[in-house]
Amino acid sequence: MTVSLFDIRVPAVLLRIDRNPFHHGTLGAVRSLGRAGVDVHVVADSTGSPVSRSRFVRQMHPPPPPGSSAHEIAMCLRRVAARISRPAVLIPMDDASAVAVGRLREELAPVYLLPEMPVALPEHVADKAELADLCAALDVPHPPTLVPDSPAQAASAAWRLGLPVVAKWSRPWLVPTGTGLRSTVVVRSAQEARELYRRTEEAGSRLLLQAFLPPGPERDWFFHGYVDRAGAVRGGGPGVKLRSWPRGAGLTAVGRWTTNPQVTALAERLTTELGYRGVLDLDFRRCGSTGRYHLLDFNPRPGAQFRLFADGRGLDVVRAQHLDLTHRPLPEPAPLPGREFVVENYAPPAALRPSPAGRELAWHASDDRAPGRALWTLWARHVSRRLVDRLRAPRPAPGTPALPHVVHQAAPVAPPASPPPSLTDLSDDEKASSC
Repeated sequence: MTVSLFDIRVPAVLLRIDRNPFHHGTLGAVRSLGRAGVDVHVVADSTGSPVSRSRFVRQMHPPPPPGSSAHEIAMCLRRVAARISRPAVLIPMDDASAVAVGRLREELAPVYLLPEMPVALPEHVADKAELADLCAALDVPHPPTLVPDSPAQAASAAWRLGLPVVAKWSRPWLVPTGTGLRSTVVVRSAQEARELYRRTEEAGSRLLLQAFLPPGPERDWFFHGYVDRAGAVRGGGPGVKLRSWPRGAGLTAVGRWTTNPQVTALAERLTTELGYRGVLDLDFRRCGSTGRYHLLDFNPRPGAQFRLFADGRGLDVVRAQHLDLTHRPLPEPAPLPGREFVVENYAPPAALRPSPAGRELAWHASDDRAPGRALWTLWARHVSRRLVDRLRAPRPAPGTPALPHVVHQAAPVAPPASPPPSLTDLSDDEKASSC
């Protein structure tokens, strides 16, 4: 893609509230827009982050603190706009940022270019309990989900869905750090579900319990795209997760662009029905027994591996957003099925093996070497700290119940236990939504 396609008078501002120094998606957005000649400003924590070393970063700006109010986030973004002194395309890079920007759209519109859609829509799709309701209303396959109102209901729901079950906090961006709580866990007993529910106030959002869909080869899929002003999905495609971190769960360590008409059709129907505009990242799991693709997550922002879908004309979702919001024409898509994306610190061997259809690395790039060099030093320190913390952690007393298994999505576990006969059957509505 040539620089002349872009209105390089309009800078881009990437916003990330989450304190994650290893967020390679932010680096991907910096490089994508920077290579096109766009000035890129990053509003994120730069402490120890390889992103700040990129030669394509025009300026790093301090982000609003975690837990900031909408007013504080707006004030932060207005200060950045004042420094830039001209309208900019604003791209949230995490759920907390996407939800905040959605709420603040009217307030930010004078100084930032943003997609036009219902103000509350990013918040609705990011909330995992509300997403379950949306899927039911739109007849989109989704794992059977129950939202308990008490510890006893949590225990009953776990039996009813069939152990093990996936437990999620509906608004994971509100989960505070340092509490030991995680956004998603697999629970194997009614007692674990009961104890987890008792931490609802601490977590900041509702607990939901979801039927467990077993993982397997080529069962985890994702779809990235940008929905333009006319409602057309551009700049992305469907992909399959070949390796994840942690193994069997979590983020995509190795992904491959793979044609999948069913996933594409589901994504396009969702965006049309909802009136969604902007960048999206959808996660699906294919049911092994029926082949149906169940929507697990709807992220209203770029996924960390969005650069997998840089096509033959250089178009990806963040470039599509910049072109569309500056009223520049988007080039016709040129898909590259078979292309791979590898996160080197999670899958080093995959970064070295041949990839006939092409590959992009998350951190290392020949035209921007500093972030890749910085990664390994920072990653070694991170891993060392984790090992020390684990060694220093007190061992549980004999007889202490095991903690729920932490995952980012459902992970492989032991075969389900048999629930009591009085709670084995789901209602007809629950059966209809199961795989």
